[in-house]
Amino acid sequence: MPAPFATIVHLDADAFFVSCELALKPELRGTKCAVGGRERGIISSASYEARACGVYTPMPTSRALKVCPDLILLPHTSGLYGQVSRRMFDLCETLTPLVQRNSIDEGYLDLAPCGLRDAAAVEAVVRELQQRIWNELQIPVSFGIATNKLVSQIASKLRKPRGFVIVPPGEEADFLAPLGIGKLPGVGPKTEESLKTHGLLRIGHILELSEPRLAAIFGEGWREMRDAALGIDPRPVEVDREDAKSYSQQETFGDDIGDFAEIERIAKRMIDELMPQIRADGKRARTLTVKVRYGDFSQESAGRSLPEASDLETPFYPLVAPLLEKAWSKRRRPLRLVSVRFSAIEDAAAAQLDLFQSASDDKRRKLATVLDQLNARGRDMRVKHGHQIKK
Repeated sequence: MPAPFATIVHLDADAFFVSCELALKPELRGTKCAVGGRERGIISSASYEARACGVYTPMPTSRALKVCPDLILLPHTSGLYGQVSRRMFDLCETLTPLVQRNSIDEGYLDLAPCGLRDAAAVEAVVRELQQRIWNELQIPVSFGIATNKLVSQIASKLRKPRGFVIVPPGEEADFLAPLGIGKLPGVGPKTEESLKTHGLLRIGHILELSEPRLAAIFGEGWREMRDAALGIDPRPVEVDREDAKSYSQQETFGDDIGDFAEIERIAKRMIDELMPQIRADGKRARTLTVKVRYGDFSQESAGRSLPEASDLETPFYPLVAPLLEKAWSKRRRPLRLVSVRFSAIEDAAAAQLDLFQSASDDKRRKLATVLDQLNARGRDMRVKHGHQIKK
């Protein structure tokens, strides 16, 4: 029997990449700063002070420096964000075993199995978790608490940074009604503008239309849109299996991106984030798959396997550009999302050694392991993996 109070929690880390960098450089807190490349780069994360000046993701860095001339640019630190993400979600798992790691900086918790007696107890333990993440990682996070994933996700994003919003059972539709239609997940700026032409400015306006009118606007998905406006979402919190069959990461862009070189850099950065986790789990991967998604939600993917499984970044870097070329067949269309996925996972102990490469790989692996340990302890995080490790 469901609890008579909200137990589904959505965690959303605030300006995650920037927050990870500021944990290393606390003297920059309160400044206009952003993570991004200076040459032909984009802003991948901006502080809230920088956002107030008009800097957003994924704005080209050149434009960001024009709208905010005193912007402090921080280079991406290889491996850092994945390490912090894992530690953050590990803290969540000390509260409940039902934790869904949705992306590097977002996830869901289900507190139903925790035996909490009432809504006050739920609020207390989640606030304690929020403080603990800050105390141990120096990462600010926002939480939304509701009866389901949809409403908790929307709630977590309303009062960032360090937001904390609770939606009691039975109040979902009233909570959603006054919010802009763009607050619904999946409704991007272009879709939002299109819906406004039908008079749908706020979520509650969906409930004012007849079924035939909803069908005319949304097609076969009109019932799902009506359920969303009512705050109905039956999806459970899904926990990853302990023995991972794959490792993946994705990034959704606020504005579609058409720069091939920038997408390639983002994909390689994801490899940098995932490979330390693969090493930490004592695994190796053989297959890399790159997936791209367009603004209309259509998507394509391409994959390729190495002759032997590896737990090093360098064998996979050369695969990124050709896989991206193959997956991104409609090159004139900008992308909404890119993801990388490692599969064909093997235990490192059982992997066969290449007699001609084992010595070189072993040296690389030992160095990579040392860097992983330094990153995990929060020391000098500016050590790099992969392409900067020379033969």
